[in-house]
Amino acid sequence: MENLSYKDVNELVLSTLTPPKKYYYVIVGFFALVFAAGMSIWLYMILSGLGVAGIRHPVMWGVFITNFVFWVGIAHSGTLISAILYLFRAEWRMSIYRSAEAMTVFAVATAGMYPLIHLGRVWVAYWIFPYPNEMLLWPNFKSPLVMDVIAITTYLTVSATFFLIGLVPDIAAAREKSTGWRKKFYTILSFGWHGTQEQWLHYSRAYLFFAALATPLVISVHSVVSWDFALSIVPGWHSTIFAPYFVAGAIHSGLALVITLLIPLRKIFKVEKLITINNFENMAKVILLTGLIVGYAYAIEYFIAWYSGNPYELAIFKWRASGDYALAFWIMVLCNSVFPLLFFIKKFRTNLTWLLVISILINVGMWFERYVIIVTSLAHDFLPAAWGNYAPTWVEIGISLGSWGFFLTLFFLFAKFLPSISITEVKELIPLNKKEVDHE
Repeated sequence: MENLSYKDVNELVLSTLTPPKKYYYVIVGFFALVFAAGMSIWLYMILSGLGVAGIRHPVMWGVFITNFVFWVGIAHSGTLISAILYLFRAEWRMSIYRSAEAMTVFAVATAGMYPLIHLGRVWVAYWIFPYPNEMLLWPNFKSPLVMDVIAITTYLTVSATFFLIGLVPDIAAAREKSTGWRKKFYTILSFGWHGTQEQWLHYSRAYLFFAALATPLVISVHSVVSWDFALSIVPGWHSTIFAPYFVAGAIHSGLALVITLLIPLRKIFKVEKLITINNFENMAKVILLTGLIVGYAYAIEYFIAWYSGNPYELAIFKWRASGDYALAFWIMVLCNSVFPLLFFIKKFRTNLTWLLVISILINVGMWFERYVIIVTSLAHDFLPAAWGNYAPTWVEIGISLGSWGFFLTLFFLFAKFLPSISITEVKELIPLNKKEVDHE
């Protein structure tokens, strides 16, 4: 980074915004088709009923709620990297936080689709909102499902605002180098930014304010999601460990997806000088920490079940490890707690191939973690007469793939039309050169 000048940073970042090549349209078109196919399957489910999705007694929550919890968790890494590490002045975040922020906004938007999908009768979704009406439909504010609506909308609003504020100076830089419709587009999004001292003063204050505001959301939002389960008396759910357990798992999966997306992005846009191995190594260290926390949570859950002396709790945890869903359980344990231990070795933290493989495995494991938590407890409740197994149907799998198409379409559009690396913050890493500053 020390060998770069301010001009080099501008050129490297703005080069990512050049008109895309044909293969870019092929990639985006493919993901858009996957999204359209997923939405078509959703329409089929609406017309046919939730029965085609395999949602029936006793497992009334399946892949849809698993995906909801998974995508909310994915969103947490962006706020961690952009807000919390900003407050701690961690310099290694500066070249990667923009992509993580974008991922946050798109992941929350993807998560927001699933309560509507799971609802079935999506045309009456307005019934859950508290507004004066003649039918006297008022939600129960003690329900964590209502808290979910409040938490997700708050998180989406704050993270999107934080994301757009950070973009303003860089969009202004892109505006000066653009022509045609792109210049008009960037002119609108730059909100009259000219880089005056007064604008920088207000910008820095606003950015600090939103960083401080977004930080508690990392803890609160996924804590609220965990209460969807912990506030019930279902065996395997009724636990006080769920809030910190879910937050650590959310950061774990989110950072893994950041690595998964940034490695190809770095190669495609040729920004190896800005997104360095050091950035990936530091993310791997944080993943190692969250992996240890998640592994501890797995162990302590079994200890609590044994120590409580509650036969229902003990039975469900034994069944998870040896019953019908044992394969999913051991995939969860290996991918989330064992494979990340390889990051203790520097070779694995600094090798992009190993980083990509392990980060993908972590996200596979985190999805199976949510699946195991949700499905096993519902399939084996208190009464054996009510037990029953569950398996995802093609409808659920198709809609799930469609949500990935939605997320990746938005992310690839962002990477080509907005600066995916912060120009202003990366320049802070370059030793000050008075002549160059004057020239710029």
